Amino acid sequence: MGVTIYHNPACGTSRNTLALIRDAGIEPTVVEYLKTPPERDALKKMIADAGLTVREAIREKGTPYAELGLDDPALTDDRLLDAMLEHPILINRPFVVTSEGTRLCRPSEAVLDILPQPRK
Repeated sequence: MGVTIYHNPACGTSRNTLALIRDAGIEPTVVEYLKTPPERDALKKMIADAGLTVREAIREKGTPYAELGLDDPALTDDRLLDAMLEHPILINRPFVVTSEGTRLCRPSEAVLDILPQPRK
């Protein structure tokens, strides 16, 4: 298994994470999730594998989070996932998936814990 980054090129943290992966000598699969969002089951698995709740994986800043009323604690994970798939900007970034694990790489250096080969 290679390395996959769910990337937003407009995000500094995402760009830094991608640079750290490449600095380790790895050319990852880059998924621009705003153009190609993950399937529902893949998103759900990625969030769980990262040890997060669905709510922890939602990005609030610069998104329609408030306008959609997603701060309502009564909303189910299924409703939150629906919103994330309908508005991919709500998916926090960058998620990185490797054979060593899955992380939401905030800060970027979190990726170093899951790279499959030693950093150069």
